[in-house]
Amino acid sequence: MTDFPLHTEETAPDAAKPLLAKSKAAYGMIPGLHAVMAEAPGLLEAYQRMHELFVDSSFDKDELTVVWQTVNVENACHYCVPAHTGIAKSMQVDDAITDALRNGMPLPNARLEALRSFTLQLVRQHGNLEESQVQAFLEAGFTKRHILEVILGYSQKIMSNYTNHLAETPVDKVFEKFAWAPADKAA
Repeated sequence: MTDFPLHTEETAPDAAKPLLAKSKAAYGMIPGLHAVMAEAPGLLEAYQRMHELFVDSSFDKDELTVVWQTVNVENACHYCVPAHTGIAKSMQVDDAITDALRNGMPLPNARLEALRSFTLQLVRQHGNLEESQVQAFLEAGFTKRHILEVILGYSQKIMSNYTNHLAETPVDKVFEKFAWAPADKAA
């Protein structure tokens, strides 16, 4: 695979240096994903901004986690699944939710399961959902705003999942204990 550099604040292109400083201030470290994305400062800036926008959406912490991890697992992202497991823990998301998402098991309530189902349909059908699928999501208590915010969260995850696939980003030490592989590749 192509070797992508893991940039530091010293090695990054000038336009990425303040973005990496922002990451370090927010996380106490420069996540490997951000170190890779620094090669293309516009990508890192877009990713950081999309993250802020999605976190500020109308979804609560459990719902954010469902969207993020549903996409991460569906795209088999070796980096993002462990990272978002750690993020979910820091957000105090119930481990039952995280474990169900990581392992493809039913979620603890129907509303979260409806969100996972809708997110999977959006991803797998490339946004070409049937009216009945949209209605089922709305009938589960979600709104048209939520539909569009799932697209926002999915867009953020495309940037990270695809970057990690191509760069084979090493999982950050802090998240190694949450290592994950797709069920069909698990030992």
